[in-house]
Amino acid sequence: MKTLLLPLVACLCCSCATIKTISPDNNHVVIEHQGKKSYCETIPRIYSGISYNVCLLRGEPSKTANVGGTLNNVPWFVIDSAFSVVADTIVLPYTIVTQSKDGDIQVN
Repeated sequence: MKTLLLPLVACLCCSCATIKTISPDNNHVVIEHQGKKSYCETIPRIYSGISYNVCLLRGEPSKTANVGGTLNNVPWFVIDSAFSVVADTIVLPYTIVTQSKDGDIQVN
């Protein structure tokens, strides 16, 4: 049990998108990256962390190019998506019930 607890905690700590969308205030979440807002109007509660990251990718384009090393060229939300898949799967029983009860999450 202890060997499963540490990876679970690590996934939940790293998957910021899942944490932001698991129980949003007033059924509303703001999706933006460096001042650029998303075009999404709603996201589903089921796999909401991944949906959040997809909305970041589909947001307003940035006018500045990423300059720096290879790691700087990979936006943080792409890395976060790997952890969000795991965290979203773990909380799936909760999000299925919440989706059927409360519906989609409003964006911006």
